[in-house]
Amino acid sequence: MNANEFFTFETGQASDVGCQRHVNEDSFLSRPDCGLWVVADGMGGHAAGDFASQTIVRELNSIGMAASLEDLHARFDERLSRANDLIRTHAADLDGGVIGATVAALLIHETQFACVWSGDSRVYVLREGKLIQQSQDHTEVRMLLDAGSITEQEAENWPRKNVITRAVGVTDTPNCEVILGEVQVGDAFLICSDGLNEHLEDSDIVGILLNHAPQDACAALIAETVRRGARDNVTVIATICAAPPPSAENEMQIERTGDLTEPGLVP
Repeated sequence: MNANEFFTFETGQASDVGCQRHVNEDSFLSRPDCGLWVVADGMGGHAAGDFASQTIVRELNSIGMAASLEDLHARFDERLSRANDLIRTHAADLDGGVIGATVAALLIHETQFACVWSGDSRVYVLREGKLIQQSQDHTEVRMLLDAGSITEQEAENWPRKNVITRAVGVTDTPNCEVILGEVQVGDAFLICSDGLNEHLEDSDIVGILLNHAPQDACAALIAETVRRGARDNVTVIATICAAPPPSAENEMQIERTGDLTEPGLVP
């Protein structure tokens, strides 16, 4: 468990190859000490997809301690750009095949958060019992829905449902979307690859998050996805933002107050 001045973070994480794949091309990174949680879902086949997702988390692992959310975001962008260049160089070495990875990240500094994503890996927040998707999928079907070209019912069975429109490594620079918000005590954030939401509804996710600690919740989410057939790799990170631990000054005040109530003393 890690903490900053404003929150304590309890984090769980889990990943599984699924029922139909032979290689897990997902990668993940939890750095609550730095305020960073990341899921990357590789594409491009064995070795290429692995390389893309692993390169992203390896570069982001060096993010260090930021002075502000803006600084944290700038550090994130710099390292993601470096990963993007490495992925594109590797693709050129593999005779120019397109490889890359989706990325979904949660950044927290003090009381502020940023969700950064490219592709269809997702970030959710569970707040006061309601699951709210923070990211919006960069997919062909989402684009058609937003344009009003297809209905929600048609989208469920759309033949190109899993075609993504953005990913790290496929363009000269990363093309990410960002939203900002304020963290509240009790918020539970979930970051996942699309292998999870392919099989689980929001109600399934809520039920598990509400009834399990983060690590047990991640294990239960993976197990339920596998039970339902897990056609893809599946990776989840869950972190709960609780009240901060007592500061040293507050602990000293508590001790002094305790002294006054000892037998024989009057407050």
